[in-house]
Amino acid sequence: MGRSVNYKTKQFDAIVNYIVSLGRAHVTAAQIEEHFNTGGASIGRTTIYRHLDKLTESGKLRKYNTDGVSGACYQYVESKDNCHIHLHLKCENCGALQHSECEEFNDVRRHVFDSHDFEVNALKTVLYGICGECLKKENENDE
Repeated sequence: MGRSVNYKTKQFDAIVNYIVSLGRAHVTAAQIEEHFNTGGASIGRTTIYRHLDKLTESGKLRKYNTDGVSGACYQYVESKDNCHIHLHLKCENCGALQHSECEEFNDVRRHVFDSHDFEVNALKTVLYGICGECLKKENENDE
């Protein structure tokens, strides 16, 4: 008989606990690896990806590939219904991906549907620009 692989390990629990502690923030595999390496509990990137894949398959994480160039970002999902009307804002400078839950986005989605007969997929909607932290740094460097 084949042996089933048990993904419920100390490392799995540590990764899940870390991601849950981030709330709705996005995180990359590299950031997870850095967190554990800094904390002295090294977990290899291959192990991290294996657990991220399992968590994504189970619906506990959402995986975002925003530009096809950067690595994927992951977000913890408490329920399948809590993350569907928002924009993703991607900083072209630092790569940060953040949610913007904004009621005005509903108006834009309605306008696009009513005027252009097109339904926007909010889970894949990404606006590119420069985040406030990067703008602040740029302004400080210009002074």
